[in-house]
Amino acid sequence: MSPKVVCVCGKPCSGKTTLAKRLAAELPALLLSCDELTDFLFDNDLGERHDAMLVRVKEYLLQKAADAVGAGCTAVLDWGLWDRADRQSIRDFFSARGIPTEWIYLDVPEEEWQRRVAARNAAVARGESRDFYLDEGLLRKIEARFEPRKKTSGRRCALSARDRKGTVPARLREPV
Repeated sequence: MSPKVVCVCGKPCSGKTTLAKRLAAELPALLLSCDELTDFLFDNDLGERHDAMLVRVKEYLLQKAADAVGAGCTAVLDWGLWDRADRQSIRDFFSARGIPTEWIYLDVPEEEWQRRVAARNAAVARGESRDFYLDEGLLRKIEARFEPRKKTSGRRCALSARDRKGTVPARLREPV
């Protein structure tokens, strides 16, 4: 298989990290996660600096993904890619370097998403998870900034309840 960059898109709690880890193991590939890096470096304690630091983290990880492909390794990007402008800038970045990309968009029905957010927040509150807590302010920010993929841009992928155990349907691996 020729090296490429796999971009996993979706809201928090849509299953991106679960799928990205599974793909990284199966392909195999280098997993590049904004959340993992900011947690390691800053203990998820960036406060008001979060958005500015995230821009720098993404720039760094984009370059690392390009370096990985240059070295013959596939890379999996595990970050939200919430808006179309972000997704287009990443397409442009890799296209300008002749690097193929595969896009996976995870869409979880609203009721299931709310259940996952509540479960994540409960795990964080109990100290069982290092994820960041999704408070009402952050949830409003996500809803305001998140732009779903245009229906004309490919196949819509959704993870069902049965997929939560780590089973990755083959259709999710097709380019979107």
